[in-house]
Amino acid sequence: MVRRKVEVRREEILTATLDEVVGRGLANVRVADVADVLAISRALVFYHFETKERLLAAALEYAVARDLERLEMTLARDPDAVQRLRHVLRAYGPQGKAPGWTLWVDAWASALRDPKLRRELRGLDRRWSAALEGVIRSGVQEGVFECPDPGAGARRLAALLDGLAVQVTVHRRLSRAEMSRWVREAAAAELGIEPELLS
Repeated sequence: MVRRKVEVRREEILTATLDEVVGRGLANVRVADVADVLAISRALVFYHFETKERLLAAALEYAVARDLERLEMTLARDPDAVQRLRHVLRAYGPQGKAPGWTLWVDAWASALRDPKLRRELRGLDRRWSAALEGVIRSGVQEGVFECPDPGAGARRLAALLDGLAVQVTVHRRLSRAEMSRWVREAAAAELGIEPELLS
């Protein structure tokens, strides 16, 4: 029972940290802010995470793991390769008020000056690319997609999605509808299918 309480408390701290990062920005979040929101001591936060940097890295990993877990459950339920691709492209792009993308963009900026965070983000990015690559690879094996190098195809699409998401969430020069259309067209060209199949 004690172990369960510790894990619940850790998850509460991670969730509160993510909320604070979205509201204040990664660079402006203090351990005191997280502790105050939960009405706990700073010492308890440090007990779980040791440093502010580890707290922020763990919060990023937690957010990505949650998103990937939901995506993997969705992909496992759908036998259709095109539908699986639709799911992964939709999950990758900004949704709602895009707190996930706000977090990513903020983390990218901080990672320019923080090598540890840069390594963490690289690992998390690889996990997203691997999910996309897995969908492409399975579609090729099923004969639905034509892509001679699924790894390179996934990286090209991921880079496009990253760049367009910045245009949508930071610069606001592109609508989500335009982004979705461009991604569908690029994915269709990459995989030898008609863009309308991804609508």
